[in-house]
Amino acid sequence: MSVIRAELRKLLGLPTAWVGLVLGTLIAPVVVLLNAPYTRRAIAAGTLTDTSDLGLRDLGIGLIGPMVLGVIVVSSEYTSTGQDAPGARQLTATLAAVPDRLRLLLAKTTALVLVVAAQAAVTAAATITLTQVLHGAHAPAPAPARVAAAILYWTLTALLAYALTLITRNGIVPLTLLIINSSVVSVSYLLTKVTDLAAYLPDIAGTQMFLRSGDFPVEIPPVTAGLVMTAWVLALLAVGAVLFHRRDV
Repeated sequence: MSVIRAELRKLLGLPTAWVGLVLGTLIAPVVVLLNAPYTRRAIAAGTLTDTSDLGLRDLGIGLIGPMVLGVIVVSSEYTSTGQDAPGARQLTATLAAVPDRLRLLLAKTTALVLVVAAQAAVTAAATITLTQVLHGAHAPAPAPARVAAAILYWTLTALLAYALTLITRNGIVPLTLLIINSSVVSVSYLLTKVTDLAAYLPDIAGTQMFLRSGDFPVEIPPVTAGLVMTAWVLALLAVGAVLFHRRDV
């Protein structure tokens, strides 16, 4: 527990982590507010008939938050500690304090899960509540299981970013790829136009844990979708853990 508390303090002491927390928490509610006039017109015109995903779908834009947190919890360890010692990194001090690398990874993983799950719960509650206030009866409250699945999706996304950063030991590459894939051009979505197997990529499968409508080439039951994304994350975490254990500081 002392190592977990130390990792929590370290994570929450990073300015970049607070950027991820603030952006991830605020973006989705702000998007709901900005899109409210368009959504009302679409409902009134009958072009938007299925409103079961209102609110939940907007949570996707906030994924930049858990992505930043998942990357920074690892990349901060490899950042130079300062100009006075350009070759020194935080990881040297961390391993001096906690030589057991598996124990260290477990503590980092736990700290990340706790922070992201809390952020996701707050963001989901704010986004869904705001959606219901703005759209009333047109925005029925989603089942608690769907909200829990959305929170799980955020947490698994953070762990995916965390695993990729463990593998690459670089925060820029995984964060850039993940942000582009989730907001600019979804390579995963484009691949679904080529092969139905792409529906089992972690980001595509994961959304089916809580969304009911969408252009999915293969419909995956929510529980199966969760298992698919979890399997991807566990596999990448295993690779990252092995590499972290074998590499020198």
